[in-house]
Amino acid sequence: MVPDLNALAVFALVAEERSFRAAADRLGVTRSAVSQTIRRLEEGLGIALVLRTTRSVGLTEAGEALRAEIAPGLAEMGAALARAAQLTGRPRGRLRLAVSSIAERFLAGPFLAAFTAAHPDVELDVTVTDDDVDIVADGYDAGVRLGEVIEQDMIAVPVAGDERQIAVCAPSYLERHGAPSHPAHLAAHRCIGWRPAPGSAPYRWEFSEEGKDFRVTVPPTVTTNNMALMIKLAVAGAGITFGMEESFRPHLVRGELVPVLEAYSPYFAGFYLYYPSRRNLAPKLRALVDHLQASRAAWTAPKP
Repeated sequence: MVPDLNALAVFALVAEERSFRAAADRLGVTRSAVSQTIRRLEEGLGIALVLRTTRSVGLTEAGEALRAEIAPGLAEMGAALARAAQLTGRPRGRLRLAVSSIAERFLAGPFLAAFTAAHPDVELDVTVTDDDVDIVADGYDAGVRLGEVIEQDMIAVPVAGDERQIAVCAPSYLERHGAPSHPAHLAAHRCIGWRPAPGSAPYRWEFSEEGKDFRVTVPPTVTTNNMALMIKLAVAGAGITFGMEESFRPHLVRGELVPVLEAYSPYFAGFYLYYPSRRNLAPKLRALVDHLQASRAAWTAPKP
């Protein structure tokens, strides 16, 4: 028979109290409801468990054996429920995240350091990956990806503002080779490309012209799956590379890189923290959402 855990819990309480009425009072139900539950359990097992008299309630031999067998399991379930209930208070426990490698704002050291300092009982477990991760199937609490690739049944919280992808190169490269005037001219330039994994085709660079999006297949001089290497090579003058503007920003500010083809690089929805449900959100994840929203307000506040 399929075990009826509710009936077993009622039986254990009757066995403890040696009284249908006392068990009913503790459960907040009627004595008749307790009696019917015990009767259904006995009928399902095909054996009497409880000895009833007008003055007392006792257990049969089968009842005593069943009580002894289920007591440890019920105690462990109670302890497990108590441990789960503790997680509804102060944020604590392991928070597993799958984050895109180019989510610069989210992966910035100050942002995550501030979160861990504010919530010392939360253990951050961050997997940086550009794979198409199923956060539910793979056991993650949340993920961070570009909004355009997040499933519509997810709750999504923006990390920052809109983003864009741009082509960049070093000033020294421009001095030697000049700047392309249209994405179609990239085929005549030395390019530094990105691929997600060994054996996969290089990423096709994405642009837009007069409201129409299009992709360009460039013949890379160098192809890698590492954005840091792409930037180093571009700064060294090895060619033009392509990626998120936020990834290049420090080098753009210092003048080590300059953008090209900006007219063909529109903004689009940026990165989002996403998770499967808003219902009964774990305190550790709620704390991260609140921290992100507070940080985003600071990032997007007008500069004095």
